[in-house]
Amino acid sequence: RSYSGPETEGQLLNSFTQYFGDSLGTKIKTMPLIEETVMPGDSLLTLPVVIIGNGPSGICLSYLLSGYRPYLSPEAIHPNPILHTKLEESRHLSIVDQDLEYLSEGLEGRSSNPVAVLFDTLLHPDADFGYDYPPVLHWKLEQHNYIPHIVLGKGPPGGAWHSMEGSMLTISFGDWMELPGLTFKEWAASKRRNIKSDRVMPEEIACYYKHYVKVMGLQKNFRDNVYITSVSRLYRGKDDEDRSQLNENISTQHLEMEDEQKSLIKRNWEVRGYQRATDGSHVPFCLFAENVALATGTFDSPGRLQVEGEDFPFVLHSMSDFGAAISKGKLRGKADPVLIVGAGLTAADAVLCAYNNNIPVIHVFRRRVTDTSLIFQQLPKKLYPEYHKVYHMMCTQSHTVDSNLHSAYTSFPEHNVLSFKPEMKCVLQSASGLKKILKFSVALVLIGSHPNLFFLKDQGHSIGHHSNQPITCKGNPIEIDPYTYECTKEANLFALGPLVGDNFVRFLKGGALGIARCLAVRQKKKHELIESGDGGGDGVP
Repeated sequence: RSYSGPETEGQLLNSFTQYFGDSLGTKIKTMPLIEETVMPGDSLLTLPVVIIGNGPSGICLSYLLSGYRPYLSPEAIHPNPILHTKLEESRHLSIVDQDLEYLSEGLEGRSSNPVAVLFDTLLHPDADFGYDYPPVLHWKLEQHNYIPHIVLGKGPPGGAWHSMEGSMLTISFGDWMELPGLTFKEWAASKRRNIKSDRVMPEEIACYYKHYVKVMGLQKNFRDNVYITSVSRLYRGKDDEDRSQLNENISTQHLEMEDEQKSLIKRNWEVRGYQRATDGSHVPFCLFAENVALATGTFDSPGRLQVEGEDFPFVLHSMSDFGAAISKGKLRGKADPVLIVGAGLTAADAVLCAYNNNIPVIHVFRRRVTDTSLIFQQLPKKLYPEYHKVYHMMCTQSHTVDSNLHSAYTSFPEHNVLSFKPEMKCVLQSASGLKKILKFSVALVLIGSHPNLFFLKDQGHSIGHHSNQPITCKGNPIEIDPYTYECTKEANLFALGPLVGDNFVRFLKGGALGIARCLAVRQKKKHELIESGDGGGDGVP
């Protein structure tokens, strides 16, 4: 069944219920697996948009696709006079219906994506200058702008926020973590939460995101406990060197179909996976999508040193594993220190965690303590005292200052890990080439994380800025059109959030705006083609 035409939300929900089921019990209907000879056009579910990932990126995109539209508030005055003049020119139009390139021209901010900077300054004007101005936008729900979509996630809405270490404060203010239409403070007040600081714990943010989906009426678009195994093109043209497996099995009869149907098939995506039921069983499914949006974040795969001995059980790669080891008393009474590798905020969290539990620390990192790219250099001391405490120790309690190990903490700047030994020893090498062997109780490697796009062809290596290399948030994000967030190397595939370099929640919302505008424009053109009697294809110009 195709959803290319207008549908009521009720009809769409019924179809979702048919394929996914509201109950995860044994009576759930199994979603049809596609036989290799079955072609789209048969009675199979095709959706305009499938969103993979239900963290803040996926939630915000669902909010906009559900018909919520931002308008300039009647009495609002943006502190940027040039931007305000542009906004006044089209006050009667929602931001989604305006030229985002024109609006974002000349703006500067802490994201390399111009639409992210634009949307952030509309929601948090001059936030980077320390001001707490209210948003200049107000929101309207316009049902006619609803674009049918589904959001697929492994856990409850909120994504990786549900699995982050609960004892640490977020790096961003609570206000910067919020999504459009519901302030974090409003939610906290409604739940009678006593928020003592502008910075909050991850568990608070996770609860906020889960509640947001419910209060905004987005639940019908979300499916939890869903694991994607494959996202691929259904059909590639004759001039495409790398045809999909499905294409290889298409019979001669199917290749002789009408040109219009060929065009439709070439553009659609096949999304396969399974939904985990409450009894642990896997219910397979397959969907067809005109567009796929990647909103998976980057917490799937912890960064690895790729050195000898890294797979030993005493070498950990996540804060949750470290926290579990502490709570189970595995490190209690150990004479040898914990070895922590990394110089980011997660590594700093681990240092604080160990320090607060009276566990001695050896802290190893590659950079100089004076390196301006260290995150600590970018954080105000008054707002982030605990991180500056760690940074102070990194600078003053280095092994170069005192050749002996300090009782509580010793840093090893400009050192690399060469290997881990089975007798719980680590071989380090300094910048000058000098090697050291240190004994430890447990090692914790915290050098960032990377997205796991195994479900894409070649694990998504072909869609980054640097072809044939793994996608990473900083070094090799997915290459996108800066205003539509469509992958430049794969039509009808979109990406937002950390996958395109926007790690902070306040900036990933711009990706949702860019995608929503792009899809709204294409949907309008599609309806115009249908009304004019020109067919319509898949609505992509």
